[in-house]
Amino acid sequence: QVQLVESGGGLVQAGDSLRLSCAASGGTFSIYDLAWFRQAPGKEREFVAAISWSGGTTYADSVKDRFTISRDNAKNAVHLGMNSLQPEDTALYYCAAQRGTRRRESPQEYTNWGQGTQVTVSS
Repeated sequence: QVQLVESGGGLVQAGDSLRLSCAASGGTFSIYDLAWFRQAPGKEREFVAAISWSGGTTYADSVKDRFTISRDNAKNAVHLGMNSLQPEDTALYYCAAQRGTRRRESPQEYTNWGQGTQVTVSS
């Protein structure tokens, strides 16, 4: 098991940027597939971006070309750079980790979750 703690959320205006971070502890970080999901009030948790243990990345169409996921195995951290934020990006953002995922876009694949960090984008 790995413990995850997100940070970096906040209130921004449309067009602004934010960088979310997720610090991991308690496991061999470099062998985990990592992902960011988000959940807006009244909506299902949705996939945002994932990065495999080997560095391969996947993005939701809604964030492609605006968001960038990266990992720092030396610091046991995963980051999500978010540019050109829009009000529809407003959500609670969660970090997730799992070994050996087959469908990285599915939240059911992940058993390790952080508590989330709130991102609010005003128009």
